[in-house]
Amino acid sequence: MRIYGLDFTSIPSRRKPITSAACELHDDLLRVEGFLSLTGFEDFESFLHTDGPWLAGLDFPFGQPRKLIENLGWPQNWVDYMQIIASMERKQFEALLTRYQEGRPAGDKQHLRSVDILAHARSPMMMYRVPVGKMFFEGATRLLKSEVSILPCRPTNDNRIVFEGYPALVARKLIGKRSYKSDERRQQTRDRELARKEIIDGLHSDKILKQYGLRIGLAGAMVEMLIKDAMGDTLDALLCAVQAGWAFLQRDRAYGIPRNCDVIEGWIIDPVI
Repeated sequence: MRIYGLDFTSIPSRRKPITSAACELHDDLLRVEGFLSLTGFEDFESFLHTDGPWLAGLDFPFGQPRKLIENLGWPQNWVDYMQIIASMERKQFEALLTRYQEGRPAGDKQHLRSVDILAHARSPMMMYRVPVGKMFFEGATRLLKSEVSILPCRPTNDNRIVFEGYPALVARKLIGKRSYKSDERRQQTRDRELARKEIIDGLHSDKILKQYGLRIGLAGAMVEMLIKDAMGDTLDALLCAVQAGWAFLQRDRAYGIPRNCDVIEGWIIDPVI
């Protein structure tokens, strides 16, 4: 089975592209074939039209918190409220979230989805420092306009299936909460490089086989590239592919997604959730 992992960005460019890890899964071996750089949203849209079958783990939130949706009076259906968001320009969406948060007390401005609480992830309403909300807008609206099966938000019979990934969950199993990447050159330290090496070593360990049911096949040149990528984009793409590979192994069990999850919010695929 063809497996992809994508590290997403809200402003793709040649310096900071959307990075894709392209893999093949044979039994329990996830063999990494290469990495692609998608330097614009047109490239991402083209990726979504790639012939299937394939599965992909994408590193951005697919939905917004139920509390926000209810407070805005939006439809209690992912497709319907996403159509409202997709009708906006990005600046309009950002202004909507800003106005909403301005009228709320401290501690109740940026809501969390149920899965964010379990994954210790940031709110998809967050727009600055880590612009998760901007990533949501650019990514989820394009998913809506595509024909891929979006689990669990919009399941279809399409043989191209996308899941929400969160690479930090895989990394935490291997190095705890240590930092392993930075977009800022002055913070691209030797300690972070050693942390990336430790993650790569962990991907070849029994720990990943036990947690995800996968063995990882990486060529030597790829190992060096992953370690030297100080921004961590290629490594995060690979970690999303690990989560997508695990989901495929759970395909007879709803791809590892709980049947009682909130489908209007979305779900992160990972065995610890």
